[in-house]
Amino acid sequence: MRILVVEDEKDLAAIVKQGLEEEGYVVDVARDGEEGLYMAENFPADAVILDIMLPVMDGIAVLTRMRKKGIKTPVILLTARDALADKIKGLDTGADDYLTKPFVFQELLARVRSLLRRKGEAKQAAIQIADLEINTASHEVKRGGKAVALSAREYALLEFLAYRKDNVVSRTEIVEHIYSEDKDMDSNVVDVYVNYLRNKIDKGAKTKLIHTVRGAGYMLKVE
Repeated sequence: MRILVVEDEKDLAAIVKQGLEEEGYVVDVARDGEEGLYMAENFPADAVILDIMLPVMDGIAVLTRMRKKGIKTPVILLTARDALADKIKGLDTGADDYLTKPFVFQELLARVRSLLRRKGEAKQAAIQIADLEINTASHEVKRGGKAVALSAREYALLEFLAYRKDNVVSRTEIVEHIYSEDKDMDSNVVDVYVNYLRNKIDKGAKTKLIHTVRGAGYMLKVE
């Protein structure tokens, strides 16, 4: 899952980015409203964490333009304001949730998870493909009833393939999904991570689930 954080406070943005990445999310960060709007338009995210008090363009203006452009990405507004009128204005503009600074990161994380569960592809709390089980809330993975330890990047790749099971996913799509926009990654890196994943998911199993589609990419399916 990809999260866009639009926050001009460097320390706070860094804390939120690190915390979300440790949970397996891919995180892009924008430092002002104009940059945030550009990234929301050009690098589609699964959720946006949007500060209201931003330079160049404030969060309400960003949200207004996003909704006018038909961008329906769930948005959590972050702000130091705690006035009821500000909350109402934000929600009426199209925000999905509202969190007042200062906040505990675990609460923000819970709200992000809640929003993602409401999204179409993230409604499943668990995914099962053959004897592969993926708990999308806890990020726990089992194959044949046995726990599989995955890194955050490996989990992000597996979940991405699982949500698109039986469909070919290109290397470019994978790079765009599991790496943040500020990292210029070679798509060949995907092959390395797919091999890591195969060694943990398919090695020793009678049924192989991760398949290479020559010239196209990869697919998670039961043959």
